[in-house]
Amino acid sequence: MTGSKYRARLPQPEGGVFLTDGGIETVLIFHEGLDLPAFAAFDLLKDRSGTEALRSYYAPYLSLARERGLGFVLESPTWRASPRWAGELGYDGGELDQLNRRAIALMEELRAEYETAEMPVVISGCIGPQDDGYQPAALLSPEEARAYHCLQIATLADTAADMVTAMTLTYADEALGLTRAAVEHGMPVVIGFTLETDGRLPSGQPLGEAIEQVDDGTGGAPEYYMLNCAHPTHVASGHERVRALRANASQLSHAELDEAEELDEGDPGELAAGYVALSSKLPRLSVLGGCCGTDHRHVEAIRDAWLEEPALRR
Repeated sequence: MTGSKYRARLPQPEGGVFLTDGGIETVLIFHEGLDLPAFAAFDLLKDRSGTEALRSYYAPYLSLARERGLGFVLESPTWRASPRWAGELGYDGGELDQLNRRAIALMEELRAEYETAEMPVVISGCIGPQDDGYQPAALLSPEEARAYHCLQIATLADTAADMVTAMTLTYADEALGLTRAAVEHGMPVVIGFTLETDGRLPSGQPLGEAIEQVDDGTGGAPEYYMLNCAHPTHVASGHERVRALRANASQLSHAELDEAEELDEGDPGELAAGYVALSSKLPRLSVLGGCCGTDHRHVEAIRDAWLEEPALRR
């Protein structure tokens, strides 16, 4: 491992509350007025001004964790930094490799600035789906997914990233192949599924079945699972393997969000209450952040609501 601090033993499964950031792409587009072609935040790393915009984006979230002595999962802006999407933006393989490395280098700088003895900062290399994050046009087999995601994971494994996190996966086969790629490169991996309003994956598979399919096909390799890009009210059933939640601010369906012309920021207090309400369905939930439409205000509300419940401070 190259400069990794926690890869051999991640602190999240050992207890304590960890925060992470919110909806990075929607904040940068709607709040900061930045252009993100293909929703690709990693494109900002091509120059100094974009890199500084990313640094400024992460700062308030890190401060929220430091204020209360909580851990933090520092998720790199690399959700789209994989071959298919990079190719659409005109980057070749070498440029993509360097941008992934640059993203983790920025995360290292932020960790050095904010981490304390009471606040472990875990660097996660964020990985997105090969196709659309709501309704993919084509589905990969597990082996195709392994081959596709190996390229980005190989780069991240050669950096200070402590782990990789897959976000907004819509079907189990891609999660299965991605997990195998992470294992192949010695990277702890977290699998994040998105849900439709009925609580099922966009593929139609129930959440529990998808988790069991990935666990059965990899010997339980994922460190834990995450739900992201869905509202708390969309979580119909829980699972003890889910430890992280990054919910949307909006209760709209994915199809409705695709058609929306304005950002739905919801209500931070109501969203926070939804997190607390899910604690009975998701008894191991302890990594808290946001997704589309959320910003540091939502994460602050989630933090405070969670810590006000004595049983949830574990």
